[in-house]
Amino acid sequence: MDIKNPGRWVEKLTWPQIETKIEQGVIAVLPIGAAAKEHGRHLPLNTDHLQAQWLADEMANSLDILIWPIVGYGYYPAFVDYPGSISINAEVFAELIGQVLEGILFAGITRVVILNTGISTIPPLNTLVSKYARRGEVSVYNIYSGVKFQQAVDTLEEQGFGGHADEIETSIMLAIDESLVDMSLAGSQHTPIQRGLFNRLHAEQANFSPDGVNGEPHLATTEKGVLLLEALRLDCLAALQ
Repeated sequence: MDIKNPGRWVEKLTWPQIETKIEQGVIAVLPIGAAAKEHGRHLPLNTDHLQAQWLADEMANSLDILIWPIVGYGYYPAFVDYPGSISINAEVFAELIGQVLEGILFAGITRVVILNTGISTIPPLNTLVSKYARRGEVSVYNIYSGVKFQQAVDTLEEQGFGGHADEIETSIMLAIDESLVDMSLAGSQHTPIQRGLFNRLHAEQANFSPDGVNGEPHLATTEKGVLLLEALRLDCLAALQ
């Protein structure tokens, strides 16, 4: 998926261009989206990364922001049973993000918004951000927490349960780029995954999910995804303003 607003992404700019934007008072956005985390047999491992890119790019259409490179590794312990999935421990993850934040602030940025697409990443990020509370420079926005998104899920969702590579997430990916989704490979999960590790190989043990999904991706549609993405966009826009 191509970046639509390259003039807003640090990786596409020179340092003098970045300095000029910082002097103009831009908001820094630090997206966090796993690039190596399983999402069933039908979605790529960089599903979260692509969602983070799409959302940050959309924010650049409306807000004066400067987007730092997406952090593709993080604390995702539930998925390590599936080849290709990587998780670093919570402390190392928080230290990584902390050092990136310090670099952003050192450059002269006065406000940083962490755009978080993960769930397991929320506690370490909240702990980290609390260290900046008195200075008010850093905040974290969890993209699935917005009111409009929750309303859209409540209206559109047909599955009985979900949470990963399911009807909702697959719909979002269909709307972002349907060429990346292979619905013929989508599996189903008939027993909800409880809190903890997904289990790929042992049917007699808890959280058995041979496909790596929690929910029913077969119910996904592009039309649902378009509505879900619009809700995500509006929630995020409100959070960054």
